[in-house]
Amino acid sequence: MSTDLAATTGTWEIDPTHSTIGFVSRHAMVAKVRGVFSDFTGTLTLDGADPAKSSASLTIVASSFSTNNADRDAHVKSADFLDVDQFPTLSFTSKAVTQKDDDEFIVTGDLTIHGVTKSVDVKFELLGTSQDPWGGTRIGFEGKAEISRKEFGLVWNVALETGGVLVSDTIKLEMDVEAVKK
Repeated sequence: MSTDLAATTGTWEIDPTHSTIGFVSRHAMVAKVRGVFSDFTGTLTLDGADPAKSSASLTIVASSFSTNNADRDAHVKSADFLDVDQFPTLSFTSKAVTQKDDDEFIVTGDLTIHGVTKSVDVKFELLGTSQDPWGGTRIGFEGKAEISRKEFGLVWNVALETGGVLVSDTIKLEMDVEAVKK
């Protein structure tokens, strides 16, 4: 799909009711556990003529995630993992935007989890822009990245008798973002 990049220029506010910020990790080396955050805010400042001048920021309330399992969620919120009492938010602030082709971009930025900040590349695909029934202009993106949770100080784990560990180090971040033009 190709989108007129000029239509993307402007400031956009992420619509959390039509966006998903989530993660996937391996459990026991054989299954995937998916989780989503329900409380987040973010802003995109896009320059369609020169995407390198674009920027993005995102703040996530750490305790707002769910894997649809109360016991697991409580454990991940504990000091063994996110320690949401001490580190109530996760954040991402872009530092560079690189256009790969008409609709693909790499957004490099500082991701802060558990009080640790690391540079992360997020691959985004621009899905397009549209007008909603209330006169607003909307934009959509899909984004993916992989991080090492150990690099963010999330080191708790259990060795399995059959080899491997209970929770994978690699965490896949997945974002479906819809934003409204301001």
